[in-house]
Amino acid sequence: MTCWLCVLSLQLLLLPAAPPPAGGCPARCECTAQTRTVACPRRRLTAVPDGIPAETRLLELSRNRIRCLNPGDLAALPLLEELDLSENVITHVEPGAFANLPRLRVLRLRGNLLKLIPPGVFTRLDNLTLLDLSENKLVILLDYTFQDLRSLRWLEVGDNDLVFISRRAFAGLLALEELTLERCNLTALSGESLGHLPGLGALRLRHLAIAALEDQNFRRLPGLLHLEIDNWPLLEEVAPGSLQGLNLTSLSVTHTNITAVPAAALRHQAHLTCLNLSHNPISTVPRGSFRDLIRLRELHLAGALLAVVEPQAFLGLRQIRLLNLSNNLLSTLEESTFHSVNTLETLRVDGNPLACDCRLLWIVQRRKTLNFDGRLPVCATPAEVRGDALRNLPDSALFEYFVCRKPKIRERRLQQITAIAGEDVRFQCRAEGEPAPTVAWVTPQHRAVTITSTGRARVLSGGTLEIRDSRPQDSGTYTCVASNAGGNDTYFATLTVQPEPATNRTLGEGRNETLAAARFPLDLTTILVSTAMGCITFLGVVLFCFLLLFVWSRGRGQHKNNFSVEYSFRKVDGPAAGAGQGSGRKFNMKMI
Repeated sequence: MTCWLCVLSLQLLLLPAAPPPAGGCPARCECTAQTRTVACPRRRLTAVPDGIPAETRLLELSRNRIRCLNPGDLAALPLLEELDLSENVITHVEPGAFANLPRLRVLRLRGNLLKLIPPGVFTRLDNLTLLDLSENKLVILLDYTFQDLRSLRWLEVGDNDLVFISRRAFAGLLALEELTLERCNLTALSGESLGHLPGLGALRLRHLAIAALEDQNFRRLPGLLHLEIDNWPLLEEVAPGSLQGLNLTSLSVTHTNITAVPAAALRHQAHLTCLNLSHNPISTVPRGSFRDLIRLRELHLAGALLAVVEPQAFLGLRQIRLLNLSNNLLSTLEESTFHSVNTLETLRVDGNPLACDCRLLWIVQRRKTLNFDGRLPVCATPAEVRGDALRNLPDSALFEYFVCRKPKIRERRLQQITAIAGEDVRFQCRAEGEPAPTVAWVTPQHRAVTITSTGRARVLSGGTLEIRDSRPQDSGTYTCVASNAGGNDTYFATLTVQPEPATNRTLGEGRNETLAAARFPLDLTTILVSTAMGCITFLGVVLFCFLLLFVWSRGRGQHKNNFSVEYSFRKVDGPAAGAGQGSGRKFNMKMI
């Protein structure tokens, strides 16, 4: 046995040794000659190791302790095509550190401690197509940071501390196709900075504290096809002009705080094929919200607060294939909401409190052919079928639970009301049916008034029409329309509004004058002016009186106030009388 071992050992010594890889392999690294790969992950390296073969195409240095990259560290690898430096502790990259890697196509710097990318770092990387800078500490992107990366197609800068992106930060990225910005401290988007990306096809904006999409934010991105906006808790509205200039095929606005379908912003997106508005607090889908999206094939409105889908809400969706309304508050989904259900292939209405009545008959009739994506819708009411999946309902249930009863208006007594202008008017319209009908009114001006309408005319609970502050132009015939999936019923009421009487108008005018006086109280200036005018008038009257007295006193000496009076005594009989006869007396008197 010992002899055989000796012979075997001799033969092994005589065998030619396997040739080592050209240039050798660095210590603590693994080299693969076939793929020209050198892998050194998790080796606690503090610098790029020496001895890497010059023909290496893929170099993996992830999860080490490299702190800095200097020019010359990679100079001996001119054939390198992919470099992974992820999850190190790199805080600084010197300009020219990658200058000797003309064939480099993929560069991963994810999960480091970079705070700033100085100019010149990416010099001579003409063939780079993917750059990953995510999960660093970047605060700002300076002008012309990426100007040498003319072949770059994918850029990842998410999960940084970005607070500002310079206007020319993306200058030179003529071939960029996909850009991801997420989990940053950005509070606004610069349309000018994005305008340097004419070839951008996909833009993902996630977990940002941006409160508004401004008008024409993306106007200089004519090639953008896919736009994703996710987790913007401060976003409450999508402005009508925010998507202007785009020809999107896919749009996703999810986990925001918008409360309505952005119909105005979607109006010009005729090329859209997929729309996702899930996980937003949208409660109602109004009629015609998507009427301009004639090419839309997929619509997602899952996980919202959707309670009402109005008739003809999906009007215009001629090519709809998939509709996802799962996990909402819908009790029904009527066939009248669709432009046509014939194109529908996949329907998700699971997770809703569905009322299994005639409004869902169109789904039950197609339950064998419709695709529910493995999540079957379940009945919540009536109690007899609660918890039963629509697909598993027997045909006998169609005649028991899915039969509608046409609405019927109970009180058909003609209502003719004559009112004075300014009075409130109410018309009753109570209807019954199965399911419970909805009531709407049509005015003489052919305007529909529903329970959601605003203004002087509105529909109260129970179908009552209330007209506040009635006016003569409100006169005419009003039509009540009660409708459900089984049909509708109508009823007419007449209103005559007379003008306000003249006495009331006079009182009203007096009241208006009083109100006008109350609105314009006396102020200090008015009081001073009035007092001055009164004083001037009083002084003028006093002066006039003094002038009269002066003129009168000057003319007193020109008038005689003395006159003579001749008095003759009366004749008396007798001698005495005869003696004094013929002798009259005169004396002067002065008038005072």
